[in-house]
Amino acid sequence: MSTGGNGAPKQSKAETLKLESQYLKLPLIDEVNAGGNSISEPAMQVLKFHGSYQQDDRDVRVQRRREKQEVAYSFMVRVRIPGGRINARQYLACDELARTVGNETLRITTRQEFQLHGILKQDLKATVRKVNETLLDTLAACGDVERNILSCPAPFHGTVRDQMQEDLLQLAAHLSPRSSSYWDIWLDGEKIENPDAPKPQPPLVPTPGDDAVEPIYGKFYMPRKFKTAFALPEDNCTDVYANDLGYIAVVEDGELVGYNVVVGGGMGTTPSAKKTFPAVAVDLCYVPRSEVLRVGEAVVKVQRDFGDRSDRKRARLKYVIYDWGIDAFKAKVEEYLGEPLAPSKPITVNEVDDHMGWHEQGDGRWFLGIPVENGRIKDEGSVRMASGLRAYFEKYGTPARLTCLQSILLIDIPADRKDEVNAWLEEYGIASVEQTSTVRRWAMACPALPTCGLAVTESERVLPSVMDRFEEAMGRLGLEGERYAVHMTGCPNGCARPYNCDIGLVGRGASKNPDGSPGPGTYTIFLGGRVQGDRLNTVFKDYVPLEKIVDELVPVFSRFKADRRPGEAFGDFCDRVGVEALAAETATAEEATQA
Repeated sequence: MSTGGNGAPKQSKAETLKLESQYLKLPLIDEVNAGGNSISEPAMQVLKFHGSYQQDDRDVRVQRRREKQEVAYSFMVRVRIPGGRINARQYLACDELARTVGNETLRITTRQEFQLHGILKQDLKATVRKVNETLLDTLAACGDVERNILSCPAPFHGTVRDQMQEDLLQLAAHLSPRSSSYWDIWLDGEKIENPDAPKPQPPLVPTPGDDAVEPIYGKFYMPRKFKTAFALPEDNCTDVYANDLGYIAVVEDGELVGYNVVVGGGMGTTPSAKKTFPAVAVDLCYVPRSEVLRVGEAVVKVQRDFGDRSDRKRARLKYVIYDWGIDAFKAKVEEYLGEPLAPSKPITVNEVDDHMGWHEQGDGRWFLGIPVENGRIKDEGSVRMASGLRAYFEKYGTPARLTCLQSILLIDIPADRKDEVNAWLEEYGIASVEQTSTVRRWAMACPALPTCGLAVTESERVLPSVMDRFEEAMGRLGLEGERYAVHMTGCPNGCARPYNCDIGLVGRGASKNPDGSPGPGTYTIFLGGRVQGDRLNTVFKDYVPLEKIVDELVPVFSRFKADRRPGEAFGDFCDRVGVEALAAETATAEEATQA
């Protein structure tokens, strides 16, 4: 850790920008209202806290540079949607923005949000206002704050899932930034209140680091992004162990009594920096429902005060816990609370449900889970997903929920309209879950090229073709019904959670097309995690060309078919046999074939 002249840790440039922003206002407020197609680097760093990133089209970057044209700047706007809950009006407003000022697609994120891509600077302010007019917002969808909080989206009526959503909404309100800058910049000082949303409470854990304007975050906000999720032991559809803070429901006699709290998950890593690594969350304590906000605030404040502000590569909560140990971290949380924490209850996460297909809600109505490949809602060829969903919400006006596997649940559907809705799916060429292969159903990818500035390889644009090859190979092996998760990213930052799934495909080396634009690149293949998300995977092979990924895995699946134990899942098999052993076996077989 670098230090300043007085021996104190030297803060990173990002920390200086946060302080100089005067609670996320400067210089953004001036640049948003100025001309031009882009904003400066300092303004761009502040913009993240408001839910947007400045990007450019990397497909044409080299060509435009050659032609001495300005970079093709645009903005991604992320809509914060706690628990993935949206109504028809909100969906249609986001759809309209995608068609009128975006790139005609909506993207469901891995955190139950919408992303709008291709927004020009001249349309940015009006876009954010339109989102707020629907009683959604973009505040804290990005940046060094609590991000969108996750919970199971399945609308089973009168169940603990309803109570979890209630707790989530309370926590999301409590941990939301409180500076007026967001409304000053985007709404000219007007704050559009949602009358049904919980109100943030005064600090429940007073500490010396609290601030009058931002009582929980302070002038510097968090050292890095902070992610939280709620989950059930029998349904970890939010991937709770991949989050900084997780609440796992404890149910007794059918009632939600509290949560096991887990801390320290995080997927990002830098392969060249051995000091960085992915991690799954570990047990901290048990809390009754009444203490969810208080304990959550204490964990946030410990990370606020002790997270590394000198090195952003090591600024996440997982590194505090790694450096201190979980016992010391727990002691510090107890110090902030002023009382001891209760030990975790003896429960384990054991299953995941993606909630696709038709399900009874328990109130006489139904919901329908529709797979959305890589979360991208668009019209392409005979599949008119965007047009179909627009027609659905215009006709029926019922709510929806977004899932952490980038799909959508259409909810509150009357039982007598099921056949009608099935006919609508067929009319617009939208594949039902029965028409979607198992491997495609459980796969997901980050956007990567051409918009993400961090991507070194393709991800979303090539995963469908990778799935084609997986489907063909699994058909030959007779494993087409096998459930395993393939998560692909264009860089090691882990946005699609590639480090705790069965098969992680992580962008490793860049390549270029003949015209100078980025090519598909090479990937690191990770094996040995699992759908439940509670175990990290390990490196199987490195620098694998895109077109060779499935070929490298076919021998592993062949061995899996021959040597698996009864009921054993693919990731569990790889973990039991050993990923290094599997890599050595396939390398030996390849050498023998070449000889």
